[in-house]
Amino acid sequence: MCVREPSGDIKMWKKSKASDQTAIGQTGIRKKSKVPGVMITQFLEVLPEGSTTPDFSRKPIAITIQEGKRAIFRAIVVGNPMPTVTWTRANGEMVFNPATCKQNYNESSHEHTLEFPKVAPEDTDTYKCFATNDYGRAICTVLLNVIEVGFSKTKELQKTYGDEVPDFLKKKLRKRPTEEARENKAMTPEEKVWEILLKADKKDYERICAEYGFTNFRGMLKKLKTMKKEQNDDIAEGVDFHEDIVEFFTPSNALKHLDSDDDDDVPLDLELELRESKVSLCKDSPMVAFAKEECDELTHSLKQVAKEKTFSMSSQDTDVEGIGLLATDFKAPDVDFEVKIQEIKAEERQDALFTCVLSAPLQEIRWFGKNAPLTNGEKFDISVSEDKLIHKLIVRDCLPLDAGIYTAVAGIESCNAWLVVEADKDGSSKGKKVARKNTPDDEDLLRIAREQQERYEKELEETAKKNQAERDAAEEAARLEAQAARNAKAEKKKAESKKRSSAGARKASVAAAVEDLSEDNQEVGEKPLFVECVEVEVKETETVEGRGHAEEPAEHTDSGNKDKHLKVKVKDASVGSDPSQGVQHHQSEERPGRRHRPAKESLADRGHAGVGRDVREETCAKSGPTKNAPSEKIVSSKDKEDEEEMSDGHDGDDDGGDDDDVAPAGGEDVSESDEDVEEEPAGERRVRVRQGPLIQETLIDPGVHFLIGLSDCKAIIGEEAELMCKLSSEDCEGVWYKDGEEMVCTESVTFTKEGSFHKLTIHKVTDDDAGKYKFEADGRKTEALIVVEDPPRFDPEELKTFIEPVRVKKGHKAIYKLPFLGREPIKVQWYLEGEELSDEANIKIETSDGYTRLLLIKLQRKDSGEVKLKLKNEFGTVEAFSELTVMDKPTPPMGPLEIVEASSSAIEIKWRPPKDSGGCKIGNYLLERQQVGRNTWKKVGPIGPEAKYRDLDIDHGRRYCYRIRVETEMGTSELMETEDIQAGTKAYPGPPSPPKVVSAFKDCINLSWSPPANTGGTSILGYNLEKRKQGSNLWGQVNPPEEMIRGKAFAVKDVVEGMEYEFRLSATNNSGAGEFSTPSDFVFARDPKKPPGKVLDLKVTDSNYTTLSLSWTKPKDIEGVQDEAKGYFVEIRPAENTDWNRCSSTVLTTNYYTVKGMKSMAMYWVRVIAVNNGGEGEPKELDNYVLAMPPPVRPRFTDAKIKSFMVVRAGNSARFTMNFEASPWPEVTWLKDGVPVTKKVTISNAEGTSQLLIPSAERSDSGIYTVIVKNIVGQESFSIEIRVTDEPKPPGPVENEENVLGTVTVSWTASPDEKRDDRLHYMVTKRDSSKRTWHTVADHIFNNKFTACNIMPGREYQFRVYAKNDMGCSKPSESPKWLIATKKERFTVNIAESKACNLECPPKFLVPLKMHSAPQGYECYMSCALKGDPTPHVTWLRDNVSLNTNTNYYISNTCGVCSLLILRVGPKDTGEYKVVAENPIGRAECATKLTVKE
Repeated sequence: MCVREPSGDIKMWKKSKASDQTAIGQTGIRKKSKVPGVMITQFLEVLPEGSTTPDFSRKPIAITIQEGKRAIFRAIVVGNPMPTVTWTRANGEMVFNPATCKQNYNESSHEHTLEFPKVAPEDTDTYKCFATNDYGRAICTVLLNVIEVGFSKTKELQKTYGDEVPDFLKKKLRKRPTEEARENKAMTPEEKVWEILLKADKKDYERICAEYGFTNFRGMLKKLKTMKKEQNDDIAEGVDFHEDIVEFFTPSNALKHLDSDDDDDVPLDLELELRESKVSLCKDSPMVAFAKEECDELTHSLKQVAKEKTFSMSSQDTDVEGIGLLATDFKAPDVDFEVKIQEIKAEERQDALFTCVLSAPLQEIRWFGKNAPLTNGEKFDISVSEDKLIHKLIVRDCLPLDAGIYTAVAGIESCNAWLVVEADKDGSSKGKKVARKNTPDDEDLLRIAREQQERYEKELEETAKKNQAERDAAEEAARLEAQAARNAKAEKKKAESKKRSSAGARKASVAAAVEDLSEDNQEVGEKPLFVECVEVEVKETETVEGRGHAEEPAEHTDSGNKDKHLKVKVKDASVGSDPSQGVQHHQSEERPGRRHRPAKESLADRGHAGVGRDVREETCAKSGPTKNAPSEKIVSSKDKEDEEEMSDGHDGDDDGGDDDDVAPAGGEDVSESDEDVEEEPAGERRVRVRQGPLIQETLIDPGVHFLIGLSDCKAIIGEEAELMCKLSSEDCEGVWYKDGEEMVCTESVTFTKEGSFHKLTIHKVTDDDAGKYKFEADGRKTEALIVVEDPPRFDPEELKTFIEPVRVKKGHKAIYKLPFLGREPIKVQWYLEGEELSDEANIKIETSDGYTRLLLIKLQRKDSGEVKLKLKNEFGTVEAFSELTVMDKPTPPMGPLEIVEASSSAIEIKWRPPKDSGGCKIGNYLLERQQVGRNTWKKVGPIGPEAKYRDLDIDHGRRYCYRIRVETEMGTSELMETEDIQAGTKAYPGPPSPPKVVSAFKDCINLSWSPPANTGGTSILGYNLEKRKQGSNLWGQVNPPEEMIRGKAFAVKDVVEGMEYEFRLSATNNSGAGEFSTPSDFVFARDPKKPPGKVLDLKVTDSNYTTLSLSWTKPKDIEGVQDEAKGYFVEIRPAENTDWNRCSSTVLTTNYYTVKGMKSMAMYWVRVIAVNNGGEGEPKELDNYVLAMPPPVRPRFTDAKIKSFMVVRAGNSARFTMNFEASPWPEVTWLKDGVPVTKKVTISNAEGTSQLLIPSAERSDSGIYTVIVKNIVGQESFSIEIRVTDEPKPPGPVENEENVLGTVTVSWTASPDEKRDDRLHYMVTKRDSSKRTWHTVADHIFNNKFTACNIMPGREYQFRVYAKNDMGCSKPSESPKWLIATKKERFTVNIAESKACNLECPPKFLVPLKMHSAPQGYECYMSCALKGDPTPHVTWLRDNVSLNTNTNYYISNTCGVCSLLILRVGPKDTGEYKVVAENPIGRAECATKLTVKE
């Protein structure tokens, strides 16, 4: 219904929506699942019995996962019949493939899964899971979010250009084969070799080529350069930084894309938490070398300050043609635990020490306590030994809250152990600090650490030796293989070659070769080569054994003469050359049309050359391997075909003019850069000719390296600091640097070398010694930081005086003072018995620079205890302990009195020392004696410090009483008076404890017992033991009467096998034998039985917050394995404890038991042990822990009728109570309009009930209050609307106006309460002059106007307007009187002829009822139209119950329109509504359903 206001706006009333379809044939009914996020659609209006719609008992959970990982959605569905599960995605179609996406069903767990073996970024989407059967469908949605790793060129282009990528960029996008295709594609041997060369260092090219038979080095270098260029083209333009994140480290900042100019350096900052990680720098996938500091030799550098690592890349490495991919590869340290931390049981206020030993040195490890990281502080102390192997964690002043699991993490390895804190059982020592509790002995840990250090060093040395041996073996194999090839060639050439016949021609060839060398030097801009002398020697071609490689043969001539070798000795006279060195070339005769090719040969490989091997080695040793290396020249050679033939090692053409280019083992530098290989014109190639002696190049020995590097050091001012490292060689010297400057030995700083260990010692550290220290040896460096700290500390002599115990008398004062050192500010704290002291009346604390003093005044005995001084600054904490003893008078001696002897000749008594001796040693006990019956006390005198006395001055039969006092240097205590002791009266001992059967055999039964509590005043002399057979009344003595049993155990051997016996005994003292004890349990004289097995079917039958009921079945009796159980023990232990507690002291004979005294909601482990005469069997535990709580019950409100709306008058209190049941005890939360209630609202929770109270309610307290009852089983909620209001104020003036003839429009001013009360409405009453009574013409008006109809002229009308709300009506506002004058006319009546007509008909519905779905708390209006004559009688029914007399429903029937109004719809209004219309002619029905939304 809507009402149009004068402004033209329409104000809506709260109404429920009616669906478009009628109730009959209604489909697609939507239901809400109990599982949030699941929507159920019911296909049929009424389901068959036993059938249900689908639903999810477990819905899929959203997943955010890294690219390449495995993702699984899991769902469990229910319904009858069993639903069918399907999956869809929001964007695109689902493609099921075992490699990308697959759907499974587990019959055992009834679980449906959607699995992505390796998620990809395109899998990111919203997925829907459908469960469908014949009666409905359930739907739930879930999100999969995939985190991309790395850089995608295609995606970046699509982000920039969208779907239309330019053609010139599309060409650069290559489709890479999938990972599966790459794995399935087999690589040829040649491809494997090129793959190895692409990843290898340049220094390894020669070894790889020799291993795989490559001889054409220049061709290899060209192809390698081309392959690298193609690899670079695969990467997009720009610079991208990629970050490999592994599980065991976390970078604190992400890597970002960087842009760089050609002349700028590129910095990259990355901060790591794992400081011991190994860092490698990769560019375009291969690793590149980098320096620890910025230098000119390397383009990349890595600097580290604390945890931050900064990569820098010089401008020459940023290639403008392509892009470089810079990646960091982080490796966790290879370390494990040799000794793991172990469980510790510590008492309260005791320190606990966890210790572990690592397999390799590590600067620090991470410690966790109860899943929280631990750091150095007042509570925890983390330390590491000098060799970095032993790591310790100290938990100071253990409290019960510190108990839990502690974990040590080293790299990716971890170990954990429990810390169990036991409460202090001794009240006198409560709060006092006790000795530290630790795990394995320090000596054992040091021994293990030393062994591990030796093992670690030995492994490093063995690894270095193994690597060196492998390199040597590879070199030797390559050399032998090359030598064998050269020998074969030399023999072949020797048979084919001929000697030269003309020596002149050979001389001319030599001269031409020398001239060519000189011309080449001039062409490249170097100084000419001056030839001092030339020696020519003609030799036949031969192979010299032992050379590094064969000499290159001379060129062949057409004449077929034997080849002759010319030995040319050329001395370089240029500046800087060594006259002792020379260059030797072998050159054949000059062929027409080509230049002579100089043969490349190392002097080291020619033992017969002009300059011998020894001279070469000596020269190399002096000059070094790199600085004086000979320069290289380029000369022309023959065409490329000749070179290839020579490289392949075959003979020349028919003209015989080609030489073979043999791969040199050491004479050619194959580590040359790619730039050295230049393009050559066709038919010509360029080769290298070296100036000066050729030096053999071999594989570079790694040289000296660090076995143990420097480690950061924390030093204390004034103490000694030491840095130490270990090299792999003892013969290497090194240099120490501080902050980049070289250091020298001084009195305060010394360098020492012990074998391969190098040590820097600072004897007395100062602030200036802080900085970065570096040790460099043979080009290798290691760095460490020395951090200078100035923690608080004490002078040893002063501390020695401080820790001496202080003893003062009661009422006196005690003074503690102690100077200290350390950097200010220093926090000074004094403690007494663990409690911090502050300035008070009896406590004075003085602190100045380097000095503190504590004054305690008027001390009492209770002030005794431990005095602690604690100093703390930014560098650490130090504590000093002393003991304070306040002396006072002792307390009286303690009872009970023990009567050792009370005979006719002596009385001997004992007692216990005083509880408190007053802090002094007991000097004497003072005794007084009184004979009973007399008034005087006789002083016996001091008897010494022993708490016993033997009185010999007694009379037989007399009774005596004693007074005992304690005497110390502080005075005498109060007295202790004993009871009366009679001398010489017979006092028999009491009965001992019943004999206990220790063991039983067929020929012997072993018994034991305890002495009687009452000895009769004298010592026990012995025992008499008796036995009795089962069924007999006669007791027989076991031991002879004259031989009493002196001990407390006895073996009875006089038994018959198979008989059952019981035993009793009596004690005997000086007076005689006492009473017999209670008989023992019957025992069979037979060999011991086997212990029983485990109990069966152990289960919990009932439980509540304090008790737990158990039941079980007795174990099976298996002959020879386990015997029958005679009883049971039930044991429990809390989950946080490791000790089992027995619930009953006696054996249980039943197979059920109730454990009592449990803590509410505590977790317990329970087990049952079966026992028999053979002992205890194996315990049987419950499969899971048990919670001390009743069986789980989902929260449920127990009130039959709960009001959902409450009206409260302003100023009154609002009270609302909810009763519920739930187990375990739930958490009750009250909300107002969805947020927690304010402090003004009082919430009272009790068992099974919760009450909300609003005192002095105001209008602002109106709202919807929701109570949520939640426990581990589920939750339930209920909402109630509380409206705080008051009687409204009357509306303003009322006016009348006639707009339409025969009507009157009544308007009024709104009530002042209209804006504050949204439920306020108006009621209009009318009175006319004919009736003179007021009657209501309109109600529930929510605007300020009303039009009254049927206004009769000639009558006087008056209107009243009331404001109404939930509290009642306001006072009326009256309108002025309204009168319409009448014009009297003549009245004429024309009566028409009437015809008889029968209008009778049965009831019929013209407009049927419609389906309704109304929100809870809103009104619902149902209506239908019918006809019938006579007028039918209409009856409204809900679930076949009449509503006509129900006052909660407003029912009307006006002119055939039947309506039903429900003001506030609740859950109880849900159901089927029916309208029945009846008249004498017939009957009609119409029905609908009402659904209430929560």
